[in-house]
Amino acid sequence: MPLRKNDDICLKIESVTSEGSGIGHYDNMAVFVYATVPGDTINAHIIKVSKHYAVGKLTEIVSPGESRTESDCKCFISCGGCSFRNMDYSAELEYKKARVQDAVRRIGHLDIPVESIIGADNIGRYRNKAQYPVRIENGVMKTGFYAYKSHRIVPCDDCMLQPGEFAKGLKAFEKWCEKFSLTSYDENTGKGYLRHIYFRKAVGSGELMACAVINSDKLIGADFLINALEQQLGESLKCAAVNYNTQKTNVILSDKTEIIHGSEYITDTLLNKKFALSPNSFYQVNHDQCEKLYSLAGELADFTGGETLLDLYCGVGTIGLSFADRVKNVIGIEIVESAIKNAKINAELNGITNAQFYCTDAAEGARLLEKQGVKPDVIIVDPPRKGCDSALLDTIKMMSPKKLIYISCDASTLARDLEILDKKGYKAQRLHAVDMFPRTPHVEAVCLLTRERQV
Repeated sequence: MPLRKNDDICLKIESVTSEGSGIGHYDNMAVFVYATVPGDTINAHIIKVSKHYAVGKLTEIVSPGESRTESDCKCFISCGGCSFRNMDYSAELEYKKARVQDAVRRIGHLDIPVESIIGADNIGRYRNKAQYPVRIENGVMKTGFYAYKSHRIVPCDDCMLQPGEFAKGLKAFEKWCEKFSLTSYDENTGKGYLRHIYFRKAVGSGELMACAVINSDKLIGADFLINALEQQLGESLKCAAVNYNTQKTNVILSDKTEIIHGSEYITDTLLNKKFALSPNSFYQVNHDQCEKLYSLAGELADFTGGETLLDLYCGVGTIGLSFADRVKNVIGIEIVESAIKNAKINAELNGITNAQFYCTDAAEGARLLEKQGVKPDVIIVDPPRKGCDSALLDTIKMMSPKKLIYISCDASTLARDLEILDKKGYKAQRLHAVDMFPRTPHVEAVCLLTRERQV
């Protein structure tokens, strides 16, 4: 009899998906069950059946797999952010390494081995940024995170991945909401006042930033909010801001941010250099793993001191400036204006005079430099999850650097781009995985490519 919705079955979990759900087979049909690990024998209630697969809900662990551990988070099942919180960390690392390897071979059709995966020394409280969606019911503010593949908020007052200070800061926002009877934003109607609460911590300095994202052009009770934040966070609070986002969109931050207290930015230290961070700027969320990632990129680049380094998707300049004292000059390109402003400040903070930064799209910026005759010896790209667009890859080929360092947050798009670059004459030489986000399904990779031939 074929599998049907509402069936109850016993299932052996064989592997896990890229999103962290366990996979088993029942009558040759793949069944996906969240919160399971390879080796588990479970009972599951079938909640969805399609032509080629089914989805089940875990009802009982009959026999645990060797890698299973007990989750230390009360929100684990409902939140869905920490897919591997019930798996031994060493097993998580091996899975993530295998995932990068599989993508490169299956999607990129390249036979380059993943030499290692660099794990984290600290797998908890490592995130230096959090963006909390808000729901206010009967005057009580609830914050948390969206449930898996939904915009339904799962309340969580202290995430095990976030610094403890963020939970304290939330209490200040709770008092503010209660004092002024604020409403929360409704995505369906586009109405409601408070959309998100945003925190950032500079791990190296301990400085904190707090930001309210509101569906309005006016902040209510600014003085009360600042005072409440100071009471909760003390002298660590270096910046309080409000982001005005009145668009009917699921994009969290608009480009309109106002500082209401303290400095325009907080200052972190990374690889012995100082970096200014404003509310809208991109910055790696795991400080310690970021240092390992950049150190690895520098090792792969093997700078000799005379290179021109082009840093595409440069953000606040962290990558390029980290290597400024090891190359002749640095050029950074980034489309976010506030990030480029921070990058220039960061060069000044560190007394770096051999770095230039331009605010434009990565592909367009690279094309302009190519027309100016700029010939970088090394290019580093750290694109968003969608990878590099074809125009940028074409421009990299035209610039013809000797080395290309590709940092990726998505193994699938990395594999796609490595195959394209291979056809353009750039051969992948060394590949490593880096676990930037322990307990979640995400994994980063860094690859060295060298120019093998002109195509």
